Amino acid sequence: MMMIDRSLNPSRERSFFLFGARGTGKTTFLRSWFEGEDVLWIDLLDPVVEDRYARRPGLLSEQINAGTIADGWVVVDEVQKVPRLLDVVHAEIERSGTRFALTGSSARKLKRGSTNLLAGRAFVNHLFPMTAAELGGTFDLQSALEFGTMPGQLDLEAEVDKAEFLRAYALTYLKEEIWAEHLVRNLDPFRAFLEVAAQCDGEIVNATRIARDVGVDPKTVQSYFQILEDTLLAHILEPFNRSVRKRQSKSPRFYFMDNGVSRALSRTLNVPLNRGTYAYGRAFERFLIAEAFRRCAYLKNDYRLSYLRTKDGAEIDLIVERPGLSIALVEIKSATEVDETDLRHLKAFRAAIPESEAICLSQEALPRVVDGIQILPWRDGMKKLGM
Repeated sequence: MMMIDRSLNPSRERSFFLFGARGTGKTTFLRSWFEGEDVLWIDLLDPVVEDRYARRPGLLSEQINAGTIADGWVVVDEVQKVPRLLDVVHAEIERSGTRFALTGSSARKLKRGSTNLLAGRAFVNHLFPMTAAELGGTFDLQSALEFGTMPGQLDLEAEVDKAEFLRAYALTYLKEEIWAEHLVRNLDPFRAFLEVAAQCDGEIVNATRIARDVGVDPKTVQSYFQILEDTLLAHILEPFNRSVRKRQSKSPRFYFMDNGVSRALSRTLNVPLNRGTYAYGRAFERFLIAEAFRRCAYLKNDYRLSYLRTKDGAEIDLIVERPGLSIALVEIKSATEVDETDLRHLKAFRAAIPESEAICLSQEALPRVVDGIQILPWRDGMKKLGM
């Protein structure tokens, strides 16, 4: 597998959590990050290891007391498997100064069990599928739109193999992340929900309509969406409002964290994405919004991402609130030549939101400005946004 430098840069001074969906490369990242160092590695995906620490969490303290960890780091892979270990981790941070790297594919089990999350003693980091910036010259937009950028499929050449990998990933998510962790009581409705939710990827959440399609009540659908967020399979994009309270009272958009995973769940991997079609445009929008979430998380820039839609249907794809800078109103167009009529909403909202900046991310080859609106190649646009 090709090695790619990741944008994530955890602290070397403090313990940290590293959360990320299955298959995003958490273990690979840490093995590279700790290369050449003497660390204690606890892999809780190994059933024997999991059983050993579940029975005796104090074993971790005994190993640290042995004094064999020269560099003072312990890696606990998939810590949500044995939440009680976090009490020992907490105690050892205080007692011995040992530093911990704690990975997990979900914080849901930790949150629901009122588990010790170390009260700020460990920083929190997230790892996502590859960004275009990480892939550099090897990045292929068409492949990213159709098959996503999960590390496990990047070395595969044939499209049929990429599709097979993603179908297997979707099944693994259901079996190991949802069923094995007892996140739902009945897997069949959740499986049906995943397909419907993926078909609605990027749309405003309509729990009532989805509940009708799946055959469950709306509250169950809302809990399912919460599972997607907690297991890091999806991002939530809140509606823009100056009032945070009002923002949270309206329906969000949910975006799956990877185009390939979304297409696998919606059973559309065999449907080609042709430039100029509605489906292509939607995939391009989903890709760029996921890219924005990833880059902001790595940069820790405290940007707030949202969308705006009025009752009459006028909308802005992405609003970026940047501390100390103007609010960026972002329209996403997959066209290689943006029509001025595509900019009408940007013009209207720029006038309505004082001191805002209007940007259109596109596939045009060169930057240009129309009526004060910056039409930029999407890579340039991401840099302009500070991402």
